[in-house]
Order: sequence, then structure tokens, then C-alpha cells
Amino acid sequence: MKILAVLLVLATLIGGGTTGFAAEKQITVWMSPTCGCCEGWATYLQHNGYKVKTVKVDDVDQIKMLLGVPPSMQSCHTARIDGYVVEGHVPVQAIDWLLKERPRVTGIASPGMPSGAPGMEGPKEDNVVHTFGPNGSSVVGRY
Repeated sequence: MKILAVLLVLATLIGGGTTGFAAEKQITVWMSPTCGCCEGWATYLQHNGYKVKTVKVDDVDQIKMLLGVPPSMQSCHTARIDGYVVEGHVPVQAIDWLLKERPRVTGIASPGMPSGAPGMEGPKEDNVVHTFGPNGSSVVGRY
């Protein structure tokens, strides 16, 4: 199964890039086949103009490791868009910022599973989105 996960990531990295923010916003989401909140986040993205490809895997942790998501930034699903990693229940405003500003980071993350975040049910909690990469992390915003 680990080899399959590596092959899926490599196939996406080689052939799954987009041509930029102005083009159709294509995102690949790796998630557990049984996670309802991951499906909810993918649907939320679709409703906000993203073309979503879901890849259901039994071991999402392998994908996180391959894409460089630090343990402190992890959530339940991992995505890739235009060369960036998007981890967890990140709102589209933060993804749009990432694609427009193009910071020198590996990606952005909404660590954990904040209640009321996109795809998550429950009362609204503060959803803090961070950048992450070789130079550390910083807060992008609170949603």
C-alpha cells in the first residue's frame, strides 16, 4: 500500500500541475475513504469554483510525509494545487491568497479539525491558517 501511495503522489506531481490561478483551479485531495468531513471540504471547494480530484487512500499519513507536512500542521486530509500543499480545513480565501501571492513556502495548513471550519460541523471556532516550509511557519489569517 505504501508503494501505491508513493506512485499516486508522484503521478500527481509530474502530471497534475495547473497553469496558474487564472486557469481553472484544479486541486487534488488525498483522504480516507470513510471520512465525511473530508468529503465535506471537497464539496465546499467545488461550490467555490474549484475542480476537485479526490484520491481515497488508506494511509493519508504517507502522503503527508511525502509532501512535507510537519506533524504540528497535520489534519485529516492533504491536498495539492499549483505546486503548493494545502493541509486540512483551509477556507478558499486562504487558498486564493496562496495562489495570488505565491509565497516561498511548501504550503498552508489548518491544523487539527476546528469546529465550524469548511467541511466541519459544529459551532464556529477560530480557524487559524499557517504557512509551512523549510523556513518555518507563520500565521496567514484567522477565519
